Amino acid sequence: MNMEWSELHQRMQAQLKKKDTFRAGMDTLLLLRSQIMAVWASFRDELSRADYSAMPFPKAQGYHSKTIAYSMWHVYRIEDIVAHTLISGDEQVFFAGGWRERIHAPIITTGNELAGDQIADFSRQLDLDALYRYVSDVRESTEKILRDLPYERLKQKVPPERKEALRALQVVSPDESAVWLVDYWCGKDVCGLIRMPFSRHWIMHAEASLRIRGGIRK
Repeated sequence: MNMEWSELHQRMQAQLKKKDTFRAGMDTLLLLRSQIMAVWASFRDELSRADYSAMPFPKAQGYHSKTIAYSMWHVYRIEDIVAHTLISGDEQVFFAGGWRERIHAPIITTGNELAGDQIADFSRQLDLDALYRYVSDVRESTEKILRDLPYERLKQKVPPERKEALRALQVVSPDESAVWLVDYWCGKDVCGLIRMPFSRHWIMHAEASLRIRGGIRK
C-alpha cells in the first residue's frame, strides 16, 4: 500500500475514535480522498480511450485483473449507494442525475457480478466524459454528507428499512459474487462505512489502477 495513503488512513481511524479529534479525522479523510482522486484525474492526460478498457492482467488474483473504467464505475457506484441509500436515506446521485443514460451504462449495479471479457465489454460501452462527471458529483455529495455528519452518528447501524430499500432498488446483483454486499454493508456502523468503502476501498482500487496503467505501458 502507498505509505502516505496508509499513514493518512491510520491517522484518520485514530482521530475518528474521539469526539475532540473527530473533525480533524474528517479533514484527514478528505485529504486522503483528494490525493487518491488526483490519480484517476491524472489518467485523463496519460491514457487513451482503449487504455481504460485494457486488461493487462486478466488472470491475476486481485483488483488489477479488472480495467480502469470498471474500477472507477465500481468505486463510485458503491459510494453513491452507501452514502445515499444507507447513510442519508435519500436518492442516489445516479438516479437523480439520469446517469445511466448519460454514461451509456448497461447496468445499474456495482459491477461485482461481471468477470473476464464481460468487464472489458462493459468498459468499452461507457462514456468516459460522463463517467468522470458522475465520479465528481458522487464525491462532492458524499463529502457534503461527511462534513455534516455529527460524531454521535458514527456508532449507528444501518436501519432495517434502509436495508430493504437497498434490496428494492436492485443496485446489487443477486449473483453470489455480489449479493453478500448487502449484509456486509448493513452489518457495519457509520464509522465502519467511512473506513470501507469511503477510504480503504478507494486506496485498493486506485493502487490496482496504477498497476493496470503500468501493465499497459510495458
